[in-house]
Amino acid sequence: MGTKKDKAAEKNKVYDISEVTEFFGRFQKMQFLYCCLPAIFVTMININYVFAVGDVNYRCRIPECDGNQPEYSQPWWPGSVDRCSRPVLEDHWNGTCSNTSFTGAVEKCSSWVYESNNTVVAELDLACQPWKSNLVGTVHSAGMVLSMTISGWLSDKFGRKPTLVICSIGGILGHLKTFVTAYYQYIIIEFLEAAITGGTYSAAMVIMIESSGKDHRVLAGVIFAYAIYVGEVIFACIAMVSSYWKTLIRIICSPPILFLSYTFLIKESPRWQILNNKIEQAKETLLVIADTNKLNIDRHDFINIDEAKLKNKFNLGSYEKKESWKRVFTSKEIWKRLLVLMVCRFTASFVYYGLMVNSVWLPGDKYTNFLLATVMSFPGELVALVLMNKCGRRLPLLYGYILCGALCIGSACVPEDAVWAKITLFLLGKMFIAACFTGAITYTMELFPTSARGTLMGLCSFMSRIGGMLAPITPILTPIHPALPACFFGASAVLSGICLLFTPETRNLPLMDTVDQVEISVKQAKREKKGLGSENPGFEDTAVTSL
Repeated sequence: MGTKKDKAAEKNKVYDISEVTEFFGRFQKMQFLYCCLPAIFVTMININYVFAVGDVNYRCRIPECDGNQPEYSQPWWPGSVDRCSRPVLEDHWNGTCSNTSFTGAVEKCSSWVYESNNTVVAELDLACQPWKSNLVGTVHSAGMVLSMTISGWLSDKFGRKPTLVICSIGGILGHLKTFVTAYYQYIIIEFLEAAITGGTYSAAMVIMIESSGKDHRVLAGVIFAYAIYVGEVIFACIAMVSSYWKTLIRIICSPPILFLSYTFLIKESPRWQILNNKIEQAKETLLVIADTNKLNIDRHDFINIDEAKLKNKFNLGSYEKKESWKRVFTSKEIWKRLLVLMVCRFTASFVYYGLMVNSVWLPGDKYTNFLLATVMSFPGELVALVLMNKCGRRLPLLYGYILCGALCIGSACVPEDAVWAKITLFLLGKMFIAACFTGAITYTMELFPTSARGTLMGLCSFMSRIGGMLAPITPILTPIHPALPACFFGASAVLSGICLLFTPETRNLPLMDTVDQVEISVKQAKREKKGLGSENPGFEDTAVTSL
């Protein structure tokens, strides 16, 4: 009963302008779609090195035996010689190669024969130099570090939209890698590609968070994470079908040119526009949101609203001018949150990409293992969505990090011959870190004020990419002890869980817009905890309850 009446009342309801961004409708769905599409392609670009510079079978070339068109498999190759050494021919060699043509001694090799030409390793001649292959992923992550740092500042200074457009179309730069013939040319382009495209993540995520209400922030984070995982799955499937590295790169680096259309399709964050005194643009954006979602608003009052009243509508009445960096970075509360989230974001990326890189070394087909590791991220996001909406942000993250750490350490303790137990613990760890990866991004958005959200998120993303930069080189620890990479992952995850004891809960609370709001909310929470009541009752709607 009352269903039809409720629908009629909802249809005839006149929304206050401040409620327009809290409503989740067609506009938000379109914004989410526009933000997720570049994330899919940038993700494929960001992980292409996993297969593009992957290892292939090779051996030393013996010109006397191989001729001008050598093949990898030869019956005469001495089985006792490693692939990085050249077997020495007998002094009285008769011109025919066989297993008895060699002395048993070896010498340094200078050229190689590859089993296939599927990877960049073959064409850039990286045989017996595994550090160069691992360095590609590290260099890419270094570019991402630079991108995340600069893109945060660009988002706050020039807007979320232009930053997203520029970073998204930067993926076409990857085509240049298919024309280079030297290793250092390749990694320079790899760095530049990452330095441009990396900002796509932070700009897109900020737009999604600031375009949706407090009830849909976690959903925004989960949907964005799914876009990343979809990119990983699509990339794995493309790599299975087209394993030649140049074709692979051309397939994933061509579509980003289409994101030039975002100049007209995507809308700027109205919160950013208001904070930067772009009042007329903000009113136009809010009107588009209302019209797209078919929300009734008092258009006469809206058109005539002045800057002060509009800021008051969004709890920005006391925000007279843009906050200085000194104000942001002299706040102890901001520093505490920043340091904790830097650790959490570092761990999320370090463990997530570390497990991804190490997945290709699991028993079985490397493409299948990579795909399995990616698929395990999907249930992790459902866990994050349910728990973070029902139980809050902080506690699910805290327990998620600790459980992930325990699973990683557990997988290190499992004997090598217990293959399925090791793989199961590995995949469960991947599931929990995927949930933490998304949850940490959403939590970061909610803990920082709008006035510096892009910059502070950029700093956290900087640490995230440091983690991503270290992840590709963790396999070099395996020769020291096979359990070392997993132990590093586990210790980092447990430390992050402990750090989360020092941050507040943000569930069901509006976004902070200024540093003053953040600090007042902390003082108010302390007073309430002592039973003294609210010091500023009028501020309750914008307070964050500190635990």
